Amino acid sequence: MAFTSDSDDKELISRVDKELISRVEDLADLSFTRNRPSFLGFLNEREQYIINQHFSFYSSEIYFFGGYENAKRKFLCFSQYEIETKDYPISEIYFKFRNVDKLSHRDFLGALMNLGIERNCIGDIVVNEGAAVCFVKNEIKDYIQSQISKIGRVGVRISDKSDCKIDFKDDIETLTFIVSSMRLDVVVAAITNLSREKTANLLLSGKVFTNYFENKNVSYILKPDDILSIRGYGKFAICEFIGNNKKGKLIVGVKKYK
Repeated sequence: MAFTSDSDDKELISRVDKELISRVEDLADLSFTRNRPSFLGFLNEREQYIINQHFSFYSSEIYFFGGYENAKRKFLCFSQYEIETKDYPISEIYFKFRNVDKLSHRDFLGALMNLGIERNCIGDIVVNEGAAVCFVKNEIKDYIQSQISKIGRVGVRISDKSDCKIDFKDDIETLTFIVSSMRLDVVVAAITNLSREKTANLLLSGKVFTNYFENKNVSYILKPDDILSIRGYGKFAICEFIGNNKKGKLIVGVKKYK
């Protein structure tokens, strides 16, 4: 479903996520009534975007945190005062395994979901060579630790943070493109290196998303900080307009998330 303006964006949000919005409204009321922080999580990036857009009038009372600085899945906190990160109901579980055993995010998530744990109880999972950390709701930490001794066929052991060197650095590549305009079809064509016809087919087939919503509007104008997702090609963030080249075309910086 396409949208073309901020008002359309908000209209779309209210149609497709009434349940989420209702839950957040209840959370806000609870926080203000009891005069203490209330939490909801873990939320994915799309859900966070919806909340930020729909509850912009609560911007000074809304906080997000996922266990570390650049977390993607985060808890929402409604509070009339800023709280410390240690007050979020988030626990870390560290795992160690042999360096020769190759495990992925999908492996760990699958093992946790097989325990009957709901997705919103699990935050980011960061996997490095020989070590991993899973961010989870406090109430399920002990259960997970008592149940997990293998991920797939690979033996793992619960470890301490001090024994695991986890690299939390985002794997981002900064790219530069020269485009005639910031129309969605023009930028998608530059990123994918597809012809105009194939780019149009990509959009019309529902494989392009702007700010986490499917967007089939080829003439939608991208703006700095817009998030662009293209199935089969990855996720991108529009960074900045660097300037114009000698032919007057736009030079735009784009971050690609790996």
